[in-house]
Amino acid sequence: MSLIVMKFGGSSVGTPERMQRVAKRILDRQQEGNNIVVVVSAMGDTTDDLIDQSKGLNPNPPAREMDMLMTVGEQISIALLSMTIHQLGGNAKSFTGWQAGMKTNEVHGKAKITDIDPSRIFKALEAGNVAVVAGFQGMSEDGEITTLGRGGSDTTAVALAAAVKADVCEIYTDVDGVYSTDPRVVKNARKLNEISYDEMLELANLGAAVLHPRAVEYAKHNNVKLVVRSSFTQNEGTSVKEDAVMEQGVVVRGIAFDKNVARISIMGVEDVPGVLANVFGALAQNVIDVDIIVQSGVQDGKADFSFTLSGDDREKAIEVIEGIRSAVPYRETTSESGLVKVSIVGAGMVSNPGVAAQMFSAISTLGVSIKMVSTSEIKCSCVIAADQLNDVVRTLHTAYGLDTSEQAFVGGPSDRR
Repeated sequence: MSLIVMKFGGSSVGTPERMQRVAKRILDRQQEGNNIVVVVSAMGDTTDDLIDQSKGLNPNPPAREMDMLMTVGEQISIALLSMTIHQLGGNAKSFTGWQAGMKTNEVHGKAKITDIDPSRIFKALEAGNVAVVAGFQGMSEDGEITTLGRGGSDTTAVALAAAVKADVCEIYTDVDGVYSTDPRVVKNARKLNEISYDEMLELANLGAAVLHPRAVEYAKHNNVKLVVRSSFTQNEGTSVKEDAVMEQGVVVRGIAFDKNVARISIMGVEDVPGVLANVFGALAQNVIDVDIIVQSGVQDGKADFSFTLSGDDREKAIEVIEGIRSAVPYRETTSESGLVKVSIVGAGMVSNPGVAAQMFSAISTLGVSIKMVSTSEIKCSCVIAADQLNDVVRTLHTAYGLDTSEQAFVGGPSDRR
């Protein structure tokens, strides 16, 4: 008997018909002799509808109250799915995140899991139930309801899989697996049979929406086997594991992109120790994630530097920087939105020189200017204007031989949480 964690996103349970299909699939796996733990997101557009309602009443709602509101969607899903399983002749018991033992820190909207007590899950399984758990949520030590932010249901599923020592964690979404790039942009993008944790983590961090980075980190740290597969077909998915098989001659495994990028530049900063620590320390204290950082040369004792961040955090970041101007004097700040980050990823890049140069050359053939660059052993990212994103992705896909009939990688449409 195997213990399987199955996670279903919002589109997978978005209608009564889809809910019934998911319930039948769960029961089929249980009837094969498996113990089943299910993690579910809010149905369809429920979360977006709740956000719209809240903003209609208060454009800047308190984070605590938003968490109270946002957890409702998952609670609806787990109750309805459990009812559906019962209607089909099975047994199920639903649990909110806190009932399932998900303990978090106290950061509303972006909480992190600190501990899990799966005792109630085990009791439900021992009684022959499918344990249906609300993703995306938990409870802090002082009893506050929290949410885990984007990708929170993926993280819930992987964390639970680690806690109950599941044999596999299956992430069901609206694509067949991990693709060489977004199939909506490149029609001949292909599905990978396997991918390594490190490659998947880079792709997730770089904008591929199939899995959330925190979920991949959790899986790598706890050696949880992940399988990404479609909730709408019986096709084999993509396995994410430590040692994935590499195709011979493959250097770049796939192309990811992030459409929501902004750049902030701070000019005329004193070139003294501690400046960067003060700026990025203040941003970190306000839970603002920074990505690429570039500092220009020093002239007359002054330096300029730029960094990228999520477009959603641009205005808040500018406020933070203005708030520390007395501690970090500068001449001026500028910001730019409407940017995207395009990235190539592949474990084979580490031993193949010239991969980045090929990327720059391919982009230049389209007359596109590269604004910022970031590299690591297995990735290279370029920040560009958004208007030619699709042409750049298609050109890179061809340039690295990903159009042939045997390869694939990441980034199809996916569930929100």
